[in-house]
Amino acid sequence: MATVSLPLSRNAFSHPYSSLKRRHFLISESNAPLKVTCSATRDGCKSSVNLFHSKELNCVTCGILAAWTITTATPVIAASQRLPPLSTEPNRCERAFVGNTIGQANGVYDKPIDLRFCDYTNDKSNLKGKSLAAALMSDAKFDGADMSEVVMSKAYAVGASFKGVDFSNAVLDRVNFGKAELEGAIFKNAVLSGSTFDEAHLENAVFEDTIIGYIDLQKLCTNTTISTEGRADLGCR
Repeated sequence: MATVSLPLSRNAFSHPYSSLKRRHFLISESNAPLKVTCSATRDGCKSSVNLFHSKELNCVTCGILAAWTITTATPVIAASQRLPPLSTEPNRCERAFVGNTIGQANGVYDKPIDLRFCDYTNDKSNLKGKSLAAALMSDAKFDGADMSEVVMSKAYAVGASFKGVDFSNAVLDRVNFGKAELEGAIFKNAVLSGSTFDEAHLENAVFEDTIIGYIDLQKLCTNTTISTEGRADLGCR
């Protein structure tokens, strides 16, 4: 007998982006995980799923549900994978000056943008307004650069240095800034929805009129390196 048993999360949440000057909203629903079980025996197939007290399903239906479960779990699996090898493309660092022209909000790209270990220190013209969706930026240097109006949806910037970078009016949606150097960075009127700052250095960072969700705000406010003025701009309690 072969058995496939897969957990399926039934959580759903939604919170719109909102300015700190407006009210924050959060809708959250949490239920017990769903479990899909398919068993193959000599006598046939047995299958069940604890979804709203459903009765046994046939083999085809159960197979579809199991496949769908694996598909929905893919992001969790992907999150634990290692980063791809460093690109060997000549002049790969210059790709930041062109950026990505498709699917900016969803991090879709026709070719990966690998900016790891690149140096853009004090670049005042080549990065402004560019789309760097899903870019790999870990250990790169952007100190003093003008990155205003840049789009960095789903970018990976762990360990990168952005000291004094101007992120005014930028879309920094779901960016991983873990352990990044962000001292003196300017996030004026920038979107920080879904972005994480675990162990990031945010001394003297400017958060004036930053647009951020309520849950994301709570997480950001746990960062003890944010100055008193920055905490006041964010509305941290």
